[in-house]
Amino acid sequence: MSLHVDAMPPSRRHVRSGSGRSFLTWLDLKAAPYLLVSPYYILFLIFGLFPLAFTLYYSFFDYDLAGTVEWTGLGNFTALLSDSSFWRAVVNTLAMFLIATVPQMLLALLLANALNKRMKGQLFVRLGVLLPLVTSVVAVAVVFTQLYGRDWGMVNWVLGWFGADPIDWKAERLPSWLAIATMVDWRWTGYNAIIFLAGMQTIPKDLYEAASIDGASRRRQFWQITVPMLRPTMIFVVLNSTIGGLTLFAEPTTFYNGNVHGGTTSQFQTVSMFIFEQGFREFDYGYASAAAWLLFLLILIGSAINFLLIRRIGGNK
Repeated sequence: MSLHVDAMPPSRRHVRSGSGRSFLTWLDLKAAPYLLVSPYYILFLIFGLFPLAFTLYYSFFDYDLAGTVEWTGLGNFTALLSDSSFWRAVVNTLAMFLIATVPQMLLALLLANALNKRMKGQLFVRLGVLLPLVTSVVAVAVVFTQLYGRDWGMVNWVLGWFGADPIDWKAERLPSWLAIATMVDWRWTGYNAIIFLAGMQTIPKDLYEAASIDGASRRRQFWQITVPMLRPTMIFVVLNSTIGGLTLFAEPTTFYNGNVHGGTTSQFQTVSMFIFEQGFREFDYGYASAAAWLLFLLILIGSAINFLLIRRIGGNK
């Protein structure tokens, strides 16, 4: 065997060894990254892309639990656009999104700025703001349902100190929006604050030192240095909050004892609750699929508007 190898021309031995190394190099540099990220894309294909294509297909059919499948074309979409219940859910969703998200972003930004300063027990304080996030949604709903009780709720009790009459938070439209918005803010403000804090940690300290030498106050430094430098982080947080706010489901559902109708007159039913009701209560899967795609369009429009607004922070057109 050794004689055979020794007899092989050096050029052929070099080609064989070189081809083996080149294959390993290709496997390491080209194929390995795709293999490592492939589980995510496989799962997304199964649980993300396939459901999207499935709902888009059946949004053009009258498809119910009995197995009836009848082509309707754009019939489901035209029916939705003239459905007052759907538009009421859209208004409820947008109203609760605005009431919850705007204060949430401001509170998260101010909380992150406070956490960015030196303090005793800094790690425990930062971890503490994440406690609402790990709390069960059901537990949160039970607590807030008691707080906003009509007869014995703490919120009405406090308002009574100022001579206000008891408010039926579940029966009236605006009060129910406010109650659900506070549930959302309590749960997600700390999460967004931690993300803002991570962004603040990347801002160079030299900018603050130069501003202090020029006589800029801490408030001016915050609005003219911190906020503009946080623009990329703010874009991520706002887009994430837009998606979460427009697909709001858990908080309003648990607020009314698991009823997806959103109150006696659907006064706080969101689009996600409307989709669930049409698909799993009325068993009209085609109609629910069409509503899901209109919600998807609403999310795209809302995300684009918020993206353009955040891009203008700091004078960047």
